[in-house]
Amino acid sequence: MRKIKIFTDSTSDLTPKLLERFDIGIVPLYVVFGETSYRDGVDMVPGTLYRLVDETGNLPKTSAPSPGDFLSHFEPFIQDGFDILYIGLSSEISSTIQNATIAANQFEEGRITVIDSRNLCTGIGLQVVQAARLAEEGKTVQEITTYLLNKRGDIESEFLIDTLDYLHKGGRCSSVQALIGNMLKIRPIVKVVDGKMIVPVKIRGKREKALQQLLDNALVNARQMVPGTLYVAHSYALEEAEYLRDELARATGEKDIPITEAGCVISSHCGRQTVGIFYMKA
Repeated sequence: MRKIKIFTDSTSDLTPKLLERFDIGIVPLYVVFGETSYRDGVDMVPGTLYRLVDETGNLPKTSAPSPGDFLSHFEPFIQDGFDILYIGLSSEISSTIQNATIAANQFEEGRITVIDSRNLCTGIGLQVVQAARLAEEGKTVQEITTYLLNKRGDIESEFLIDTLDYLHKGGRCSSVQALIGNMLKIRPIVKVVDGKMIVPVKIRGKREKALQQLLDNALVNARQMVPGTLYVAHSYALEEAEYLRDELARATGEKDIPITEAGCVISSHCGRQTVGIFYMKA
């Protein structure tokens, strides 16, 4: 049986510690300001992104890696005798999975397996970590694939957005919606369902109220959470992320709840002060 190399893309937002621990390869997406393209997490970091947005008043565009990008990442490992398992951003949101599949088809059948996470941010990342753990246990690519396809619908990904400005600038809500929402201090809680982002809850009032609702939504499923799959993610909301981590740990007994930081692609659509909770249900 060949060795397995696991890849994901930069929107999985895993910590450097986790990437190193499981030797996970990253294929970066792009953020584009004007005529210049930057690789997410390589040439551009969230602090620089937010500074450019503040200076220009514009958001960057985002784009998927090309098939050629995937080829350049995959080929050295194929030549070294690895089989590759790639887990990427939902095909409902990006053409990333499509381009990875085009690249995979350039190699012998079965050498590269592409899995649509049907998720984003750490909703991808927790699947990647689960896959890496299974690989360490000696599971085959097919066994890992079967597990992920069976469990990806059991992943809960929910996050609180502080302002509608970024959704508006990114074309995801109208000017009127953004204006009214900000005037009324409406704070959307976004949920990933069937690979798409929906807004099932809009909290009016103080941010603390919305943060508590986010926490309560997760704790409803506390007894169903698969051990080792609970994460908190944020973009410039570390204090609140730490609060959520501590409350989740107290309620669930989980001793290690990683806090991940959203990269440039996720941050460009959600904005500062975004914080979320991600986990897999049994």
